Amino acid sequence: MKKYLPGILLSFGIAAFSIFLGGLLPLIGSSVLAIIFGIVLNNSMKLPAAFQEGLSYSGKKLLQYSIIFLGFSMSIGQVSETGISSLRISLITILIAFLAAYLAGRFFKMNRVLTILIGFGTAICGGSAIAAASPILEADEEEIALSISTIFFFNILAVFIFPFLGHLLQMSDAFFGTWAGTAINDTSSVVAAGYTFSPSAGDLATIVKLSRALMIVPACLIFAAYRYIKSKKSSQKTNLKQIFPWFIAWFVLASLISSLGFLPAAVIPYTKFISQWLMAMALAAIGAKVSFKQFKQAGAAPLLTGAFAWFCVAVSSLIIQYFF
Repeated sequence: MKKYLPGILLSFGIAAFSIFLGGLLPLIGSSVLAIIFGIVLNNSMKLPAAFQEGLSYSGKKLLQYSIIFLGFSMSIGQVSETGISSLRISLITILIAFLAAYLAGRFFKMNRVLTILIGFGTAICGGSAIAAASPILEADEEEIALSISTIFFFNILAVFIFPFLGHLLQMSDAFFGTWAGTAINDTSSVVAAGYTFSPSAGDLATIVKLSRALMIVPACLIFAAYRYIKSKKSSQKTNLKQIFPWFIAWFVLASLISSLGFLPAAVIPYTKFISQWLMAMALAAIGAKVSFKQFKQAGAAPLLTGAFAWFCVAVSSLIIQYFF
């Protein structure tokens, strides 16, 4: 454990500053700030080798722990009623997000993992979805940083564009809430856009978004199954125990504990706080292992892929509500 300590402490320091600043800038949030500060730190000075093992540990293990603690705030009962009513739109837009990202990724010749992460983040739950899928897909620091940065850019745009379009098109609170909940990537941005439009739209948008976020579980299991099948067809030796994303199983258990009332309601905010800290530490560590050269080499392809996927999701959600 001693070899991990310098990197973990560095991640903790960046996370602490990011969470403090995130409280002042809630639209951006601590997770995005953590990855940005990590990248800036790594590119402004050469980090000693003593930090590297701890940063790698934080970027992988703490990321998984943050997802587990996130499960305690995902009450299945809380979102079931609204989630079922919006399930048709959610499932269709999720499929469209993946298809759009796949087509754009093929067109721009992006690597498979980065394409999937952008599609996953657009389809389901922004940075949390990317964090959940990354260990299963064995994504590297560059792929995680690029996908989260891409999703964040469109989250910020959505907060300003969606309420404006909602009023322009004279949407009802229910219509806008469903649209925002199905078409905006990150929960914080859904909340910001929803409540900017109206309080009732914000309530509905948040619940729709939470029901969408629960799709993290089946999607991650599908990724794990795909990876297992692929490994069986290749010469790579692996087994189901190695491939299975056990942290997702713990995530489901945490959600069930919360949903069945075994966890006092007063404790849930603390589990969210722990998840926020672990997520910020993990993303700070990931950022601290990324070079600006990697972004330059990637070019505009990730941003354009994200733009295409986001546009397709937003438009398809509107069309389904208007005409079906």
